Amino acid sequence: MNRSTLVLSTLGLLFLLGTSCVSKKKYTSLSLSNETLRNKLDEANRALDACKGDKSLLESQMAVMENSNQHLKDKVTELSNTNAVLLANVGQMATLSKQEAVNLEKSLEQIREQDMRIHRLQDALTKKDSVTLALVVSLKSSLGNLNDTDVTVNVEKSVVFISLSDKMLFKSGSTELSPRAKEVLGKVATVLNDKPDMEVLVEGHTDNVPISRDCIKDNWDLSTSRATTITRVLQSEYKVDPARITAGGRSEYVPLMTNDTPEGRSTNRRIRIVILPKLDQFFGMIEDGLKQAEQMENK
Repeated sequence: MNRSTLVLSTLGLLFLLGTSCVSKKKYTSLSLSNETLRNKLDEANRALDACKGDKSLLESQMAVMENSNQHLKDKVTELSNTNAVLLANVGQMATLSKQEAVNLEKSLEQIREQDMRIHRLQDALTKKDSVTLALVVSLKSSLGNLNDTDVTVNVEKSVVFISLSDKMLFKSGSTELSPRAKEVLGKVATVLNDKPDMEVLVEGHTDNVPISRDCIKDNWDLSTSRATTITRVLQSEYKVDPARITAGGRSEYVPLMTNDTPEGRSTNRRIRIVILPKLDQFFGMIEDGLKQAEQMENK
């Protein structure tokens, strides 16, 4: 609902109130309706802000992809120029021996094959980057309504990372999930189930403060137990295929900040969910592209 609709509705309400006597019950109903319209307008404005954020993210990712593609195009141009020079030289080498001519032809064939592989690699990288970008937009859209610094989504080298702080997920030194944690995991699971070809790695991280409990030996044990807790919830409650998930504990040895301050220790206590494409499928895309190029060349 846009702003003009809300204004017209509000004017209509004022007109009714100004031109006729209405019962208290009807007045209350109209007031509630007006408040509902205001809430829908606020919701629409928030959705518009989220769309603007997604647009900015897409533009940034596209700029990175264009820079990468330009580098590959420059390399292809360089190889094409080299190929052209070699072909030109062939015409000037009438005195070459038969064996030398065969060797030269083999070199030219290797250059053509390399050029073809570069094109196939470029296509595969573009496809993988497009999948990653779509995944980030889906996660941002799903998690954006939380408006919480305890949940962050980052992309590093075409891999998506979701970081969840332990104060949102667990009580201190515990492996029992909070209700709010399950709400967040439900949103993450929705995106994971929409991307069945992606691998999922769940990492547990702690600070360097030793833990001493009967059921938990040390920080290795705590980080691993928390990771497996998250994994079980994704599998049993949200139906994420367990064959796609790997759970692992990193203990205290991959800190984001110093452990010398309470703030730093709080930041280091976290769960990180890593979403990445299956490597065999990525290389399969390259191999399929090479086969298709060979078939076209042989026709």
